[in-house]
Amino acid sequence: MKGYIEERAVEAANYIIDTRATVRQTADRMGISKSTVHKDITERLIRIRPMLAAQARVVLDANKAERHIRGGLATREKYLHEHEMEEQRRNMQMITKI
Repeated sequence: MKGYIEERAVEAANYIIDTRATVRQTADRMGISKSTVHKDITERLIRIRPMLAAQARVVLDANKAERHIRGGLATREKYLHEHEMEEQRRNMQMITKI
């Protein structure tokens, strides 16, 4: 395996462990795809730094277990924001009618 790939895998794992980041957050931060992050952690890192891979895997598994909660919160925020915007629009219409 090329050296820069190994370095990238270690950097991704350290970022995930230090910040408890998701695969998506790590990919955005490093400018690579989610697939690459996942492959770096689950396949490549195990061969070069198994203990680091295990630590990163713990964080990824926790994130996976929590993602339904984060998704629900994001949906809730979206609809709350839409409701607030609709209410503001109605108030503006009422003001213009007066």
